[in-house]
Amino acid sequence: MERILYPILGIALIFICTTVGALFVFFIRKKEISPKLNKIFTGFAAGVMFSASFFSLIKPALESNVEYLPSWSVVTISIVLGAGFLWLIDKIVPHFHSAEKQDEGLSVKRMSKTSKMFLAVTIHNVPEGLSVGIAFGVALSQSDNHALLLGALLLAIGIGIQNIPEGAVVSLPIKGETGSSGKAFLFGMLSGAVEPVAAVIGLFLAMQIQGIMPWALAFAAGCMIYVVAEEMIPEMTSEGHDHFGVWSFIFGFVVMLALDCIQF
Repeated sequence: MERILYPILGIALIFICTTVGALFVFFIRKKEISPKLNKIFTGFAAGVMFSASFFSLIKPALESNVEYLPSWSVVTISIVLGAGFLWLIDKIVPHFHSAEKQDEGLSVKRMSKTSKMFLAVTIHNVPEGLSVGIAFGVALSQSDNHALLLGALLLAIGIGIQNIPEGAVVSLPIKGETGSSGKAFLFGMLSGAVEPVAAVIGLFLAMQIQGIMPWALAFAAGCMIYVVAEEMIPEMTSEGHDHFGVWSFIFGFVVMLALDCIQF
């Protein structure tokens, strides 16, 4: 029973943290985050995701026993597949990037700008939820390995920490677009709801099909790396050379590294 509480706590946490971040719309009067603060939030989130991609996903995938192929080739193929999957979603699903102020995906005339902004963040939340769910699924499938279960919980904590500023980054531009704090909070909260859904899917896949463990871990890592490279790094380094985003990225990276290396 205690082992089941870990994934319940971890999956709930990533959603709660996004909701907490979305609450910022009720306390910040501005309709958008200042460029400096946006760089700091985005850089920190990118650092956490990039660190988690390697230490919580790629590293255990490389260390897994694969009989039919070298583990490095499985990881390499899966990372490319994960990145390709997110690229395809980017090209198909209509969404709006508020930082660059441009549309992406298939053209849908009747879809509002607010809905496109919501979809942009929802797309990027999918790999975070998948990574947490897969990590818990792998841990639960190996009943004698408590360290893996704790590692999955720490991954959820790391993703949760970066979800707080991310929730604010999502909600405030929507507040500026709609003029309603309530609607902005609702959209921000719902954008985070996709994470536990993706987490549950990843958990059951990893538990039921143990042979896909290294593939699933590296696939989730590829998705996260794509989000960091395609969306977050350009945003945290835009408009000048003040390095706020860079230092936030490094801080987020080492925070996730420290969490992953904690031993109990």
